[in-house]
Amino acid sequence: MRATYSAEFIRRIPKTDLHVHLDGSIRVSTLIELAREARVALPSETDEGLNHLVFKDCYNSLEEYLQGFKYTVAVLQTPEALERVAYEFAWDNFREGVRYFEVRFAPQLHINARQNIETVVESVNRGLARATKEFNETEAIRSGAEPEAHYAIIACAMRAFFKGMSEYYNAFLELHRFSKHKRIYHLASLELVQAMIKLRDELGIPVVALDIAGPEAGFPPHDHEDAFDLAHHNFFKKTVHAGEAYGPESIFEAITRLHADRIGHGYHLFSTELITDASIRDRERYVRNLCEYIADRRITIEVCLTSNLQTNPQIADIRRHAFQRMCEERLSVTLCTDNRTVSKTTVSREIALAIEAFDLSPGLLRDIIIYGFKRSFFPRPYREKRAYVRRVIDFYDGCAAAWGVGIQRR
Repeated sequence: MRATYSAEFIRRIPKTDLHVHLDGSIRVSTLIELAREARVALPSETDEGLNHLVFKDCYNSLEEYLQGFKYTVAVLQTPEALERVAYEFAWDNFREGVRYFEVRFAPQLHINARQNIETVVESVNRGLARATKEFNETEAIRSGAEPEAHYAIIACAMRAFFKGMSEYYNAFLELHRFSKHKRIYHLASLELVQAMIKLRDELGIPVVALDIAGPEAGFPPHDHEDAFDLAHHNFFKKTVHAGEAYGPESIFEAITRLHADRIGHGYHLFSTELITDASIRDRERYVRNLCEYIADRRITIEVCLTSNLQTNPQIADIRRHAFQRMCEERLSVTLCTDNRTVSKTTVSREIALAIEAFDLSPGLLRDIIIYGFKRSFFPRPYREKRAYVRRVIDFYDGCAAAWGVGIQRR
């Protein structure tokens, strides 16, 4: 019999978002205000206009999907703007029951003559910390009736960058104009990791992991191997955008050469037709072995259903999404938004979509929600993480009992 879950139950259960970009999750009204202050020209100065012209329901390609970021990044070039957007982002999550998130962004996109990388990350952290403190001072949290909220920051390096993306990248390209571009991308990633080590170790900012974002085709993970080695040797976690617009080989490289603890998207994990290495003769076996490796090591896949539908129009029907097979293979998966504004979504909406499309049983839904907490890069000692996850599980089970949702295991 098909399980049913009310919207209120989905809202109340404790949730995570482990794959969400700050610059893709700015409130549209805030974007308009900040654009006016910064004199950034927008295609429209109304919520309705921007939602029609920029933040669409459907996109024709990943390239079209990414167009909105040129506006959001342009207005996030001051400490005040970064702090405000981070503060609002945190509260938008808390209001829908998200109790833990790891927000990611590329600090080097926001460096300019007025703010260095320390200012950029400190500003974001200040907004997140202020909102989290306010939320954790509410009566339900202080009384111990509900689990508190926590957050962490993931730093994104760019697979590739070009002139005009940011003042920092403009200067970086100019300073290394005699080097090959891939060498320059590699150096920028190394510089980012060095900065994050200082911010975490000397300033106590909860930067927990490194990621690479940007186009996969032509820019393989191994271009950034040295940066990820440095992160690995300094006890950072690693998550890598892989299998979003490229095949299984991208995921394989992310795991074996960048030490990925989690995979962002992973949509094309099973896409044997996208394998390009001619030496791989048995493609089905290759994918089967890769899948077993991921399952055995509990490498979690950060699934972004709405985003994948928007950037891969050929999927057409959500029921054709690889999420179904991921669950059948018993992979560790968690549901994420990717970009709350660009994809017009929330964690609650992603959960509701998965329930409707894939008929999630109570046991499977519970596993997926708890995976998000268990496989998080929680920025505090492991003993504290275990205690926190236990409080989350108890609260989830209490919600399930209150709403009459069975929690039998798979």
